[in-house]
Amino acid sequence: MTKDEELKNWIEQYSGPLLKKALYLLSDKEDAQDVVQDVFLAAYSAHDSFEGKSQPLTWLMAILQRKVADFYRKKYKSEPHVRLDHFFDETGSWKRNDVLKSWDASDTGDELLDNNDFNKTLEECIEELPARWKILLKMYYIEEKKAPEVSQELNVSTTNLWKILQRTRMQLRECLEFNWFSRV
Repeated sequence: MTKDEELKNWIEQYSGPLLKKALYLLSDKEDAQDVVQDVFLAAYSAHDSFEGKSQPLTWLMAILQRKVADFYRKKYKSEPHVRLDHFFDETGSWKRNDVLKSWDASDTGDELLDNNDFNKTLEECIEELPARWKILLKMYYIEEKKAPEVSQELNVSTTNLWKILQRTRMQLRECLEFNWFSRV
């Protein structure tokens, strides 16, 4: 089978799973399609280096991870336009101390994660985050990658990673309090 035929087969077989993973990581259909296209272009260029020691999908997924990381590195060059002045005053102190208190134990726990309505609200809150924050959240909390790995993949310092994760948690908490806990 020629290189062109093999790549055509890969496109037919693996576009769906690659697009699904890219959409999960990027949360934007057009960006996901662009990245998957880049994956196949890279696979075509590097086809000779594919030794067949793994399944083609495994190799393509590894390329996808690098392409997604490249995508976010480019996005990291511009700061997100997120205002946190509703959390902090001009001195950098908390405006409201209730942000620091824990949620009522009856409001949290594993049973809440079994609630489809809560999960839908959580997903909506995650989608409202700036793109660069979403990928850090997904990589660190959902994919359970370690901080040094996330920092290296996205080319951010671990200090910056922790700051972004803290801001992400604050945004998610505020969104959940408004869209879930205040309504329950």
